[in-house]
Amino acid sequence: MRYQPLPSELYVTNRQRLYALLPPRSVVILHSNDVLPTNADGSLGFVQNSDLFYLSGIDQEETILVLFPDAGDPKQREMLFVRETNETIAVWEGEKLSKETASAHSGISRIHWLQDFETQFRAVMCQADQVFLNSNEHQRATIPTETREHRFTLRCQSEYPLHDYRRLAPLMHDLRCIKQPAELASLNEAIRITSDGFIRLLKFVKPGVHEFEIEAELAHEFTRQRARGFAYTPIIGSGANACVLHYITNHCECKDGEMLLLDIAANYGNYNADLTRTIPVNGKFTPRQRQVYEAVLRVFKKCCEMLRPGVIIREYQEQVGLLMTEELIGLGLLNREDVEKQDPEKPLYKKYFPHGTSHHLGIDVHDVGHTWKPIQPGMVFTVEPGIYIREEGMGIRLENDILIGEHGNTDLMAHIPIEVDEIEALMLR
Repeated sequence: MRYQPLPSELYVTNRQRLYALLPPRSVVILHSNDVLPTNADGSLGFVQNSDLFYLSGIDQEETILVLFPDAGDPKQREMLFVRETNETIAVWEGEKLSKETASAHSGISRIHWLQDFETQFRAVMCQADQVFLNSNEHQRATIPTETREHRFTLRCQSEYPLHDYRRLAPLMHDLRCIKQPAELASLNEAIRITSDGFIRLLKFVKPGVHEFEIEAELAHEFTRQRARGFAYTPIIGSGANACVLHYITNHCECKDGEMLLLDIAANYGNYNADLTRTIPVNGKFTPRQRQVYEAVLRVFKKCCEMLRPGVIIREYQEQVGLLMTEELIGLGLLNREDVEKQDPEKPLYKKYFPHGTSHHLGIDVHDVGHTWKPIQPGMVFTVEPGIYIREEGMGIRLENDILIGEHGNTDLMAHIPIEVDEIEALMLR
């Protein structure tokens, strides 16, 4: 791996926090994600199951984690199963985890080769009453493929139909939404790398540059700083492309007089930053561009103040809608009389601001958490308001990552330029 591993104490602590939520005689079984094929003998880059990584720190395919804190045999209370290497694997794929390395990363003393799983699995199932199994439960997720964990769930229910099966996801969501200091260290490193990439772009962007060239500059900066790569497929949209919320083709030329929307961030140690900035291609805002930009910036700053412990995201989003409505009226995009007569279920501001403002951030870009429970200290949220004016060929979004505190928030991206004058000064050539 490129990144420096986090201390194993983090994963020991995470497992202990999980144990406190389990009923007696519960076993937890997690599988790594599949290695997904492409064509012929090709495959996509491996991405670890987020929950397995959170509880073990292991970033290798074909890994199984078994947790049974009430096991009669202490050796069965925490077991990690990893793929045994051999000379052929070493030649073709490179080094895999040894038992010693896996133990050092995870803080788990009992490391088995994968072929030992069946024996240990049967022994554990004969003792357990509740079996907690995992699935990718996320309100944004649609899973069209059968995962390794889904296949295992079907197998368990077939072979051991009388056990009490339970969902692990709600417990993991409660745990993962509160970030530990070591997690914040990785997140801050991802943010630092992201910041360096953005500063590099401010000196690179000019009329005639293509969006894919900008993507290449970022890829170079991220990789040279030990990032895994992009936290997500980068959105680099110039002109009207900025009005396409998930624009990822990044193939157009950036033209003089256009705005350029950059939704770009690095992944470091499996933790993701999430940054959006919008800059003038020629380095100078027009009066109209400045007007719209500063409207978005005002909403952004107010949102950062509104996110605090006790707030419920869905209610917060309603308040953001009111703020945005006033800004859109000021920009001449909405009429106050029309707003007063609008259908509350279809607010007019959504024509120009159709997406949410904040989401959890961490191991996943859209990290697990709840939109109907109060915000707590230790959570990390994005703040990303935007205005998209298709008839003017202009989209502007601004986004920072915010750590919720007991008595005040910390903007983890406060050092990244966002004011109009800052942007123009850095782009000055």
